[in-house]
Amino acid sequence: MRKHPTVPATALAAVLATLLVLAACTSGTDSGDSTSPPPGSSPTASPATSVRPVATGLEVPWAVAFLPGGDALVTERDSARLLRVTPSGETSTVATIPGVDPIGEGGLLGVAVSPTFDDDRLVYLYFTADDDNRVVRTTYDGRLGDLRVIVDGIPKGSNHNGGRLAFGPDGMLYITTGEAGNPSLSQDRASLGGKILRVTPEGDPAPGNPFGDRVWSYGHRNVQGLAWDDQKRLYATEFGQNEFDEINLIEKGGNYGWPEVEGEGSPDDEYIDPLVTWTTDEASPSGLAHAGGSLWAAALQGERLWQVPLTNGGAGTPKAHLRGEYGRLRAVVHAPDGTLWVTTSNRDGRGDPADSDDRILSVPLP
Repeated sequence: MRKHPTVPATALAAVLATLLVLAACTSGTDSGDSTSPPPGSSPTASPATSVRPVATGLEVPWAVAFLPGGDALVTERDSARLLRVTPSGETSTVATIPGVDPIGEGGLLGVAVSPTFDDDRLVYLYFTADDDNRVVRTTYDGRLGDLRVIVDGIPKGSNHNGGRLAFGPDGMLYITTGEAGNPSLSQDRASLGGKILRVTPEGDPAPGNPFGDRVWSYGHRNVQGLAWDDQKRLYATEFGQNEFDEINLIEKGGNYGWPEVEGEGSPDDEYIDPLVTWTTDEASPSGLAHAGGSLWAAALQGERLWQVPLTNGGAGTPKAHLRGEYGRLRAVVHAPDGTLWVTTSNRDGRGDPADSDDRILSVPLP
C-alpha cells in the first residue's frame, strides 16, 4: 500500500485550544462579539480579524470562479441562477440555467472560466439534469450563449453528486463526481460516478489519462474540492460516511478505496491513504483552495475554515479558523486581491440561516 503521512483528528485538540476566538465582521444584520487574543498570541494570527462581507442575501452559493478583471461568476444550487459579483459586492443575475433539476444535494453546482477566456469567452457549468449530472460549456460576453453538453451520463442522486470544476495547470478541465448513493460505482472504472475526471476543453478524454478514458482517479465517495499547489500537485477534499473526512493528494490512476476503506486502510491493501483526516463532525469538507503555502478547506458540518500547511506535498497540523462564526461554509477560492472568498451554505436545508445569509465573505490570509 502506498502510504501518505496522515494527520489524525485527535492531534488537533492542542492546536484548537490555543486558537483565537474568532470575531465576525459587523455589517448590517451580521454581528458577533470580538474577543481579545490570548496572551502571547499575535493579533494577526487569525484571518477573521477583518472579514468583510462581499455579498449577502444569496441562496446556497455553491461555486465561485473569477473572470479576468476581478468580477466573479457564482452559482446558486437551488435557484439555478448564475450570478456576477463585483469585488465591491454589486450582484446581478447573468442567467437562470435551463434544465437544472435541484433535487437534494443536486442542482446548479460547479463553474469554471476558461484559462484563455480573453480569446474564447468560454464558461463551463456542472449541473444536475432530469436524468444525470452533466457538464456544459457556453460563451459569455455580457450574456450567455447556447449551452453545449460536453460530458453527460454522470450518475445523479439525491446525495453525492460531486460537482466541482477546475482547470489544472496543464490546461485540462478536472471534474469531480460522486457515487450518487451507490458505493459500488466508485470501484467501477466503467462508471463516471465516484471519480475525478480529466478532459480536454471540448470534453474528450485528455491525453495521458491512465485508462484511455475520462477517468483520472477513482474509489471516491463524493469529492467537492480541488486545488493545486505551486508544484502542480493536485489535492481533493472528500466526504466520509460516519467516521473520517479526507484531503487526498491525487495520483494519476490512483484508487482511493471507497467503499472498501474510509480513512486509512490496512498495510496490505492497494488503496492510497488520505493526506489528512478529520472526524465527520469536525469537517464535511467542500471547497478547497491553495494560498500562502497552505490548503484551505471550507467545512459544512464543522462550520469552520481549515488551514492545512504544506511542505513538499506533506501536511502540517491543521488549524481551524472562523469556527462557528458564520455557520456552514461551502466554497473557498483564492481571489485576485489576495484574500479568500468563502461562501456560506446556511439555506441548504441543513443550516440555521441568519437574516443576511447566504453570504460571500472576503477573508484575509493570516
